[in-house]
Amino acid sequence: MYLCDTFKDFNMPRIAVFASGNGSNAQRIIEYFAGHSAISIDMVLTNNPGAPVLKRAENLGVSTMVFNRTTFYETGIIPEMLVANHIDYVVLAGFLWLIPGNLLQAYPARIINIHPALLPKYGGKGMYGLKVHEAVIASGDRESGITIHFVDEKYDEGKIIFQAKCPVNEADTPEILAERVHALEHRWFPEVIGEIVMRDT
Repeated sequence: MYLCDTFKDFNMPRIAVFASGNGSNAQRIIEYFAGHSAISIDMVLTNNPGAPVLKRAENLGVSTMVFNRTTFYETGIIPEMLVANHIDYVVLAGFLWLIPGNLLQAYPARIINIHPALLPKYGGKGMYGLKVHEAVIASGDRESGITIHFVDEKYDEGKIIFQAKCPVNEADTPEILAERVHALEHRWFPEVIGEIVMRDT
């Protein structure tokens, strides 16, 4: 369990990152804001005790927490802990579970997600990872990209904040397209997060 650090600057906006898997986006976000004068990445939370994101966060000196489905959906432990630790924003970086109402209520318009396609296409439950890129290629679309959006009570339906596009080439496999989209994620997600936080500060 993460504990309050009385030596932290609570006037600085503080972000918690949720991730379920590898964590390269989480790592990119942590590195982007390392030493930032006005924004702090304070913790990484995951529903997957075997997720590589835990080691990535540990290596970068960021506190971690693992939780299970019961804790997330049937108690108020997570939002209460985030509020107690002065977390101002929640960022979803490859987090696959639907966000419960108590967390949405604690952080209205302050939960930010990234999706590896141009919403409203190719979103919704079950549309993640290579499944998204497979669907884009199967459709014959010649463009894909990323969508950064606020989170609401449904998968991938919150207000869109930002989109960036990339081509879909005839020879693309889902893996090749995934690499191109991933580059957009690393390029834009930390920057857009920073713009939102600084705008609200």
